[in-house]
Amino acid sequence: MTNIFTPPTSDDAEQADESVSPSNPADSPDEAEPKPPPTGLSSGARAFFDWVVVVGVALLVAILVRTFLLAHFIVEGQSMNSTLSPGDRVFVNKMSYRLHDPNRGDVVVLHEISGVSERDLIKRVIALPGEEIEIDNCVIRIDGRVLREPYLDPSVVAPGRCGAGLEATVIPEDQVFVMGDNRSGSHDSRALGAIPYDDLVGRAFVVFWPKPDWQWL
Repeated sequence: MTNIFTPPTSDDAEQADESVSPSNPADSPDEAEPKPPPTGLSSGARAFFDWVVVVGVALLVAILVRTFLLAHFIVEGQSMNSTLSPGDRVFVNKMSYRLHDPNRGDVVVLHEISGVSERDLIKRVIALPGEEIEIDNCVIRIDGRVLREPYLDPSVVAPGRCGAGLEATVIPEDQVFVMGDNRSGSHDSRALGAIPYDDLVGRAFVVFWPKPDWQWL
């Protein structure tokens, strides 16, 4: 028996070709794998950008803190001897008197405007609104009672070294009477009068430099 082989016609070949399709596009040699999108900045540029953001945020926080919360001042002059010395650096809480009224004994920074000049002074609160204060030969009386002042240095404040006295005076509302701890060397409420709350910058609460002078106030 003879086997008869019939070769496929050209139509059959074309039909066979048309029915073939790759089962997976990835198997097709004509299609390349997709490339990842460009990353944009190099690693060095990204690191620099991150540092710029960090520094910018830090500066913004520092400005906000300096403006609304905390400030530091350098003590000048002798008016607070020996509690504070010239060159001492103190931190001042600027929020204190937005949250509560001043207290007797607080060390405060106040803003003085005299003519065309302006300066900041550091003093101690002695009398509060509504109180009557009288000063006679180093003795301070508040509403007729002698004020005890353990913060004064006897070698600085002593009879004959007390500065000016003061006749009985009532402190107006929303004002305080302030004095320096060096009574004979202080320009304070005895000359300036009572200080309005609005002129108080804040409460000095710590000496942070120089290191030997570190103390809470």
